[in-house]
Amino acid sequence: MFGANKNKEKTTDMKFVESLKESYEELVHKVNWPTRKELSKSAVLVLIASIILALIVWLMDFCFESIMTFVYGLF
Repeated sequence: MFGANKNKEKTTDMKFVESLKESYEELVHKVNWPTRKELSKSAVLVLIASIILALIVWLMDFCFESIMTFVYGLF
């Protein structure tokens, strides 16, 4: 009865170790990592998109603040 649990635990442990080995092999041999140039281009693109988005949010905030200042000034 107890031996069956022990074998089951080993099987689970062995599956986990096998999964780790497969993951490592995939990372090392099958993944197509970007080159430094591709990575730089992507980083610049993300930076530009972030700046544009920040400017849009700032503009919306500025407009909303101006509208609310005008509305509150009426009272």
